Amino acid sequence: MKLYGLDYESVKVRVKERFLPGEIPEIACQRLALEKAIYGAVGIKEGVVLGCDTIVVVGGQILGKPRNPDESRMMLEKLSGREHSVFTGLALLDVERAEIITDFERTTVYFKELDEEEIDAYIKTGEPIGKAGGYAIQGKAAVFVQRIEGCFYNVVGLPLYRLGLLLKKIGIEVK
Repeated sequence: MKLYGLDYESVKVRVKERFLPGEIPEIACQRLALEKAIYGAVGIKEGVVLGCDTIVVVGGQILGKPRNPDESRMMLEKLSGREHSVFTGLALLDVERAEIITDFERTTVYFKELDEEEIDAYIKTGEPIGKAGGYAIQGKAAVFVQRIEGCFYNVVGLPLYRLGLLLKKIGIEVK
């Protein structure tokens, strides 16, 4: 938000990140982002609330955020040597006008083949916990990535270009 020259306050919300049977990724990430925006807007009388949620999809399966090393291992093993998609849902809620807009960004990421030692070492860093798909591209997992197609910032978790488009739609001029 600082890059856009906007004042902001960060609010943590707890939304259970669950996926509905048969739910498509484009809808899931926007739904979760909207839930976060709604919870973030509680008690706020003016301004715009941004909710975001990032998910990883490999082989048609949605991967959320691992809660422990075992879940991290399972996710990294699934991603090893494969391409996957990263979806980030964005939801802007204008509190005063009760206006909501949502959108999403999709990026394709290609992972190299990971051996057991690489996975073990990465899990020991603690970095995978709480990260969509069990990795942080801006961290030590950067060396796992052969290439990406699309927005790098989406994989980090906030697609800046897409956010700028949404801010303009809701009437906020970005600098």
